[in-house]
Amino acid sequence: MGELARRVLVALVAAPLAITMVYVGELPLALFLGVVGGVGAWELYRMARHGGVEALEPLGIILAAAFPLIAHADRLMVLRSPAALGGVVFVALLGVSIWARGTGGRPLESVAVTVFGALYAGAMLAFGYSLRHHRFVIAPAAGTALVMFPVILTWASDIGAYFVGRAFGKAKLIPSISPGKTRAGAVGAIVLTMGIALLYNSQVLRPWAQLALAPWTALVFGLLVSVAAQIGDLAESLLKREAGVKDSSHLLPGHGGILDRLDSLYFVLPVAYLVLGRLVLAAPQ
Repeated sequence: MGELARRVLVALVAAPLAITMVYVGELPLALFLGVVGGVGAWELYRMARHGGVEALEPLGIILAAAFPLIAHADRLMVLRSPAALGGVVFVALLGVSIWARGTGGRPLESVAVTVFGALYAGAMLAFGYSLRHHRFVIAPAAGTALVMFPVILTWASDIGAYFVGRAFGKAKLIPSISPGKTRAGAVGAIVLTMGIALLYNSQVLRPWAQLALAPWTALVFGLLVSVAAQIGDLAESLLKREAGVKDSSHLLPGHGGILDRLDSLYFVLPVAYLVLGRLVLAAPQ
């Protein structure tokens, strides 16, 4: 089976599964995101190990997987003080690192990578859960449409960057991090994403979810999503370059690993939650 066929096969399985989990929402979605977050954290710690840093891998994976579940518990008002819990966890991780590694084991560096991996791979995905259960969402289809908004815009940004970059790209964007990315591609990504944001807002979000942004706000949202997506892509490229690896793992045939597929979404989801949580409005019937 060729690489393209493997990529298509994985996409045909993964995309419907992810959309179904988003539609179902609640605890099944939190568990699904927790598994994905845990695997992503494992990949990041694997890359860190290549770079010479030993994270507290089991604890970090558990913590990453717990973030979406914490978001679920917080929404149900089961967990009253997640910030305080985070402080306790950080102190516990530092204590474990000092006890297990000693000064020669670089405990501060170990804890820093452990916490970063859990936040990057797990906490960022938890914003997807919170977006699915936005305060205006009254039906599963509406929540799914809201979550798919930034996801589709991320795809649009990637497509715009690829095709415009190939057609017009000469000047490199940041060649030391990602030699293939061009300035023309970055502009093309922003323009296409803004156009798709306007179209999705009027043709999907309003009729399917009874939610809407003002047209100018949809354009700004598209701009912010594209910028966040491109920064996320560059950030993961930097992590891989620092670790000296080509892919975060080989779990997804033809795609690399979880981090390779979700690099942009890790940055997009918090931005989408912040913007949509404040600017999306119930559309008039």
